[in-house]
Amino acid sequence: MDKAIVDHRIYTIRPRGMAAFLEAFEQLAMPILRRHLGTPLGFYVSSIGPLNQVVHLWGYDSLEDFERRSAARDADPDFAAYLQATRDLVVAQETRIIKPVQLRH
Repeated sequence: MDKAIVDHRIYTIRPRGMAAFLEAFEQLAMPILRRHLGTPLGFYVSSIGPLNQVVHLWGYDSLEDFERRSAARDADPDFAAYLQATRDLVVAQETRIIKPVQLRH
């Protein structure tokens, strides 16, 4: 992986709300996120273990890069429409900043 840090996000979605959340995310959030954050490293839904979860990973060159791009996303006037559309669908949100580890073989 060529990114210094990864923003690891887990959203827990209201039961039976996944389809509506994914549609709103794709239509409203992704254009804004791609504009400010770039292409995600990964986008997943849970199938074993805790259910109704969406996991997405975003790579950054540094904490400063993360803060700058996150602030631009949050300041985008179109981002409010996504937040409004999903306010009753997201029941919990976790965000972790993780970094790669170089393992010796």
